[in-house]
Amino acid sequence: MSRRDTVNSIFMRKTDTPVPSAGAEKNPDRVRSGAVSAMGASLQEMTEAARTANRLQAQISAGFSILEITPSDISNSSISDRIPIDRDADFDALVTSISEHGQKVPILVRPDPEKDGHYQIAYGRRRLRAAAKLGIKVKAIVQSLSDNELVIAQGKENLDRQDLSFIEKALFAHRLEEAGYQRAVIMAALSTDKADLSRYISVARGVPQNVILAIGPAPKAGRARWLALVDAITSSPKKVDAIIGDDAFADLESDQRLQRVLSRMTTRDQKKAAGDVWKTRQGQKAAQIDRSGKKTRITFDERMVPEFADYLTTRLDELFEEFGAVRSQQ
Repeated sequence: MSRRDTVNSIFMRKTDTPVPSAGAEKNPDRVRSGAVSAMGASLQEMTEAARTANRLQAQISAGFSILEITPSDISNSSISDRIPIDRDADFDALVTSISEHGQKVPILVRPDPEKDGHYQIAYGRRRLRAAAKLGIKVKAIVQSLSDNELVIAQGKENLDRQDLSFIEKALFAHRLEEAGYQRAVIMAALSTDKADLSRYISVARGVPQNVILAIGPAPKAGRARWLALVDAITSSPKKVDAIIGDDAFADLESDQRLQRVLSRMTTRDQKKAAGDVWKTRQGQKAAQIDRSGKKTRITFDERMVPEFADYLTTRLDELFEEFGAVRSQQ
């Protein structure tokens, strides 16, 4: 049997079997259930098989073997790249698919450097979870990988199989940096450049991790909406905790949670701004007045009242004495 036949036998399909289109199975709005869900998961597994066939063939040629391993002998990556969600219909469909048709695509593991007979996963954690749930062994390619190679393989497999959302990439990048990985390694893991990596990390730093986890992956939200959240949290850091602590918040879908936080924080800030504006007699909005506790901040619009702020500061002593005289007469 040739190596190509070996690879084809792994995926349980003939060489002339047509590969289904990947475009038809990545619609995030599609609701899957029952037999349709199982079929969709099976097609996704077949598509993943096609994407990884060449890589697997090269690995087999290089002497790597595919083993069947008990899931409990495999530990997860120390750097998580996925935000867990409460309801995962795709995972349920994957479990059904593997139960009915078997595991088509092996996961990638490396020998645990600190525990003989055990392994650490590079990618395929959903397949590992599915096997554990079904109580069966998981097919795995065992390969010696350095720490850097492990996270690069983890990041690249997720980008090839199912794109991480913006915030998942941002959180993954931030966690890698916190763990001491060089930025060159993080860029390779995310297939990104320096500028985008800086944006990812700045957003992950700007939004508290408990808020990110409460909102979830928000797959439809890009950088603009998360940057808007960073700005909102910077101006009102305590408001977000009350919003995500609402009992009804957890019942929303992830993208709806992000929208709820943004809309409520933005609405409150707009109301505050609208109620504390100083206008000239000509109706020009000349200053914004912000009050917080025992502090008041006045911000003048230099376009409307040029040099007025300088004039005011030169008269502060005089105005304060005048204020004191008025108070003493009351």
